[in-house]
Amino acid sequence: MDFTDQRLSYEKGALDQQSIPTSPFELLKSWISDATEQKVQEPYAMSLATCGADNKPSVRIVLMREITETGVVFYTNYESAKGQDIAENPNAEVLFFWHELERQVRISGSIAKIDANKSATYFQKRPHDSQVGAWVSQPQSGEVANREVMEQTFDQLQADYPENSQVPTPAFWGGYEITIQQIEFWQGRANRMHDRIVYTQDSNEDKAGWTTKRLLP
Repeated sequence: MDFTDQRLSYEKGALDQQSIPTSPFELLKSWISDATEQKVQEPYAMSLATCGADNKPSVRIVLMREITETGVVFYTNYESAKGQDIAENPNAEVLFFWHELERQVRISGSIAKIDANKSATYFQKRPHDSQVGAWVSQPQSGEVANREVMEQTFDQLQADYPENSQVPTPAFWGGYEITIQQIEFWQGRANRMHDRIVYTQDSNEDKAGWTTKRLLP
């Protein structure tokens, strides 16, 4: 398949370095709000890239569940392939892409588990069947003989924890926070003259300090 003749001209917006907020969190929240208003499906979906001790990068989609004062939070199985990568190398990147707005946001930083009580609180908010499904993945990414084995395990767990009963929070499941050290905002422009503004945490100041610069497209 040849896509060399397929291309779009991006002309839906602009990003002016002189008018951006001093905090990248303000701009991130604004862009996610714009994506939500434009009814982008799951605007909080992000590609998470990790790299373990084998130096082989891995990427997958996860769902951001919170923007904190220092970073972004998602939840997963700690025993998954991504969990193993994170245990071996606490550096990660995530990428948001909203095609409808011709925008990307790229975040890089250090990643660590959040408080277990906070993870448990979120787990108990999830739909009952999603809670049960989390227990099936032991470990997530592990090999299984066939789907029937998964279904049998799920059915047994449904019997153990029927609807309206409390499903215990697995010790192997919880949240991670990526503490943002650098965040790049990308706005598509015509003629591939894209706007790219990057915020970098200022190591000489407190956590509120950020410097910005424009990058070539």
